[in-house]
Amino acid sequence: MKLKNLKKKIRRLEKRLQEGTKRLANLKQRLQATESAKAMKAARKSAARATAPRPAAKKAKKKLNLSPERRAQLSAAMKARWAAKRAAEANAKGASSDNQHSGTQSSSQTPENRPDGA
Repeated sequence: MKLKNLKKKIRRLEKRLQEGTKRLANLKQRLQATESAKAMKAARKSAARATAPRPAAKKAKKKLNLSPERRAQLSAAMKARWAAKRAAEANAKGASSDNQHSGTQSSSQTPENRPDGA
């Protein structure tokens, strides 16, 4: 092989090696930038999570091991309690409305009984 060709090949190889190191350095720099951006994003997310108000963790309801008879008994007791509560509310409403309207008669007419027909 001629000396000129050898020199040319060596020059080309050195140039390729230099470009390879530049490319490698560029890729390493990009990787580092991406990793730091990812770390910043994770830190920001963590900080946001730390400052965000947390909903109170609810306890899981404990399942009662009841016999069918006991379940029916509890069901009847709860229904009776709810019925008594509704009756008490109805009585309270009825008593307050009776006290308000005891002295006056209601003279409102239904729309079809009005003289103007509106």
